[in-house]
Amino acid sequence: MSKQTTTSYPKEKINILFLENISDKALQQFKQNGYINVRKLNGALSEDELINAVKDVHLLGIRSKTQITQKVLDAATKLQAIGCFCIGVNQVNLKAARKNGVAVFNAPYSNTRSVAELVIGLAIMLIRRIPDKNKSAHAGIWMKEAKGSYELRGKTLGLVGYGNIGSQVSVLAESLGMKVLFYDVETKLPLGNATAAKSLKDLVSNSNIVSLHVPETVQTKNLINKNIIKQFKPGSILINYARGEVVDLDALSKALQDGHLSGAAIDVFPWEPEKNGDKFSTPLQGLNNVILTPHIGGSTEEAQENIGEDVSNKLFNYLERGITYGSHTVPPIILPPVEGAHRILHIHKNVPGVLSAINTQLSKYNINIVGQYLKTNDEIGYVVLDVDKKLSKQAVELLKEVKETIKVRMLY
Repeated sequence: MSKQTTTSYPKEKINILFLENISDKALQQFKQNGYINVRKLNGALSEDELINAVKDVHLLGIRSKTQITQKVLDAATKLQAIGCFCIGVNQVNLKAARKNGVAVFNAPYSNTRSVAELVIGLAIMLIRRIPDKNKSAHAGIWMKEAKGSYELRGKTLGLVGYGNIGSQVSVLAESLGMKVLFYDVETKLPLGNATAAKSLKDLVSNSNIVSLHVPETVQTKNLINKNIIKQFKPGSILINYARGEVVDLDALSKALQDGHLSGAAIDVFPWEPEKNGDKFSTPLQGLNNVILTPHIGGSTEEAQENIGEDVSNKLFNYLERGITYGSHTVPPIILPPVEGAHRILHIHKNVPGVLSAINTQLSKYNINIVGQYLKTNDEIGYVVLDVDKKLSKQAVELLKEVKETIKVRMLY
């Protein structure tokens, strides 16, 4: 990867804060490139603690527990970007981040394999009723029997959501001899011999095991409710390693107790404790053939290293080159460094006439633009300008005067 070695700002003045015990891989990227003010904290911070902590921070790294609110973003006047070292970005107020010109990155693919492998492992454990036998053995009771235990081979796996994780589970399941059905709100090209179901009802009524791989949205809240659970094939199994709000746990608990479902594995919950050791409660506790895990679907050493490397690369490329590929707020731009010029980043409200105003402002003072890149979304525009070195400082001041400007930064 090409790196810009000279920047217009002293690297020792850039403050980087990583929370929630983010992998050391994330820190290495910056320390190896001369950034000395890199701080790492093991836990999450409350809103008040964050407001105090981010006042002089330029880059912030978080995982899923830290909540980035409007108040936090308004207090972070120097903040350039947030790295979410996890799959989702729902812990960040994206609208406020967009309004403040803060780029938000995540790692949507880095723990895909970890989750996919575990889902297959859980399917094997549940269809063989291993949790029940394990519990009995620990209690000193010998339960050597084949009743209610089956092979995966020849069974049908129903995948609700056929994105990065769902499609990889599909490939692994098929290699074990399973039939695969999938249901997605978007049209997806099936891998292998997987078949698209006509509806959610069609999928659950024809699957021995149903595994969820959908985001948390208004549409997916309680997607698996008592009415849908009634449509499940009798004796089938539910696995949710997606998002906690997707399943009505009371309805699931009743279906397990009534024997309509024969087992379940749940990793995510509507409410989760803030830290290890805190009390945790769910209506699924104590039920037969149920595996409960504390939101560790993607928690492997490999996944955490991959996430650390992926997100830190995105933060680093934005800080040093202005690249916003993968951002959920600032429009995505990929661009090479330009020799013999200074690079300026301009983030503004997306209203008509801003680009014209930028060019008019610079041409008025005969400032030569060597290269210019523009990308917009519904709310903001992002312009990268490579300008004549001799006039770059003047150009920055002129760009700050452009109406609708949110942020201006000179990279190098």
